[in-house]
Amino acid sequence: MSNITKNIRKLREAKGLSQEKLARMADVANNTIIKIEAGKNQNPTLDTLKKIAKALEVSVDDLIK
Repeated sequence: MSNITKNIRKLREAKGLSQEKLARMADVANNTIIKIEAGKNQNPTLDTLKKIAKALEVSVDDLIK
């Protein structure tokens, strides 16, 4: 499991967000969040990471460290 996978799930759950809610807030497909958290998308685009980071109110570095 990649750091991105663990970090996004941890940050999302800490904020009490569902995958669907995070997807809406980040303006990405719900399937994108599901695939990243399931480890099926190991290399999301920087654009996707920026949107997710913004929705979670963290930096992209926080997602990938």
